[in-house]
Amino acid sequence: MDDWNAKIIKEFRENDGRVGGQFAGAPLLLLHTVGAKSGQPRLNPMMYQKLDRGYAVFASKAGAPSNPDWYHNLRAHPQVKAEIGTDTFNLVARVAAGDERERIWSAQKEAFPGFAEYEAKTDREIPVVVLEAAS
Repeated sequence: MDDWNAKIIKEFRENDGRVGGQFAGAPLLLLHTVGAKSGQPRLNPMMYQKLDRGYAVFASKAGAPSNPDWYHNLRAHPQVKAEIGTDTFNLVARVAAGDERERIWSAQKEAFPGFAEYEAKTDREIPVVVLEAAS
């Protein structure tokens, strides 16, 4: 894990899920995945959007031409955990499509215009991942 992520994770855990800096006031979670190739646990901080029946996260990678590693990990192993505030949830990940994706993505861009900037920087469709309660 790089130092940037490690600092955010430490601050998140020391402050009941709140961080400062560029994420001050933003909804942030810690996503636990399993490496697609390595099988090793991985942990990534990211912004999320609360949904009626779960959460959405966005594989933006700041508008890079490829999807982030965590996206490939959850595609291979969709059973994930998320730390939100002081709680940890067992969730199942799926990629949103069609109208569902458009509705969630539009709301994210409206609430956080940086996501529209990421979209403008890349030719790929940024995946919207829905995290729902594991049954």
